[in-house]
Amino acid sequence: MDALAARLARLVAHPTVAAPDPAATDPAPFEALHRTLAELYPLLHARCELTRVGPHGLLFRWPGSDPDADALVLMAHQDVVPVTGQDWSGDPFEARVVDGKLIGRGVLDDKGMLLVVAEAVEALLAAGFAPRRDVWLLFGDNEEVAGTTAQEAAELLRGRGVRPWLVLDEGGAVVDAGVLPGVGRSAAMVAVAEKGIATVRLSTTDAGGHASTPHRHGATARIARAILRLERHPFPARLAEPTVAMLRTLGEHAAGPLRALYTRADALSPVFARALVALGPETAAIARTTMAVTQLAGSPASNVLATRAEAVVNLRLDTDTTVAAAVAHLRRAVRDRLVSIEVVESTEASRVSRTDDDRWALLVRVIGEVFPDAVASPYVQNGATDARRFSPWCDHVYRFAPLRMSDADRARLHAADEQVAVATLAEGVRFMTRLIEEACA
Repeated sequence: MDALAARLARLVAHPTVAAPDPAATDPAPFEALHRTLAELYPLLHARCELTRVGPHGLLFRWPGSDPDADALVLMAHQDVVPVTGQDWSGDPFEARVVDGKLIGRGVLDDKGMLLVVAEAVEALLAAGFAPRRDVWLLFGDNEEVAGTTAQEAAELLRGRGVRPWLVLDEGGAVVDAGVLPGVGRSAAMVAVAEKGIATVRLSTTDAGGHASTPHRHGATARIARAILRLERHPFPARLAEPTVAMLRTLGEHAAGPLRALYTRADALSPVFARALVALGPETAAIARTTMAVTQLAGSPASNVLATRAEAVVNLRLDTDTTVAAAVAHLRRAVRDRLVSIEVVESTEASRVSRTDDDRWALLVRVIGEVFPDAVASPYVQNGATDARRFSPWCDHVYRFAPLRMSDADRARLHAADEQVAVATLAEGVRFMTRLIEEACA
């Protein structure tokens, strides 16, 4: 097995599954992973200062020579999603190579990112590289369950007066050609913002009764009507500025008349928004705030009319939509005073990071050096990462795993037979090494 793949397989061997309740998380796999990391990366552990945060988070500081320089923050997370109920072709925690792909839970999300960060730092330490600015490595332990370790680490750094020069976490990747119709080059998708997330509960009550004598407009019927009204009233399609920038950037590499259209994305924003919605759910999510009914509840018995019915709606908020504005849209769509709308939990969309200065230019330059076939482009990420904890006080928070991910690879994220191309691991290490060298010279 390739040396990098073999080391990643050793990280995968530890089933570091975090539970929403920290008390329910088994600490043993995390402790074993920490011992493996110390064995594989002895210089990192010997020369970098370690602070433990959260239940099992690791925060390393590689001191720089200039105490006044802003810091480079590199992030990854140790925890993985469960494998329960998934049909794997082998043991998810015994990673193996099949047709050039390393298969195992966490090879992409997110131990692959952890590997390339640790490998780059270990190699630079061995080569005697001395960074000018501090380099902080944050390896969280509960990202998949929206835990608080990253928040604790961010607050700790802010309390110490650390000013991030650039924050890099997982998120985008180098994807195959075809991100946009007519664009024939691979794309290095770098998320400059994250959508907000809200969980909203719709509920209503009724007198109930025996199912043999049903009445109209009972609790379940009222909730069903509310859901149908939401379906008929989606959020309006509109393009946030990072999406317009993505269309312009990638569109410069489109063929024929499409190039002229893409480069006029500002003026044609409403047209593009409608087109993205029409192309399907994945592109529609780029163009609007989305909502999906994910859970339903009614009567506890098949022969009893529900006295209470509920529907849970998952919202992904674009960068121009607040939680309050989204809830107002739901109220207008449902149009029923007897249906209660309650926000269970929420996170506003992150700030949009800058793409007009030296930090963005550095990312683009290093991407071009390591992935010369790919066009670096900004975009808005649908999912949440630990990096959002830094967005309120840092203008340069980016989400990009420097690994190639095919459509098939991305389809297996959080699913059975998660996989990563063995050949791209070396590319990831090279990217991270060059980024540290350039940022800290």
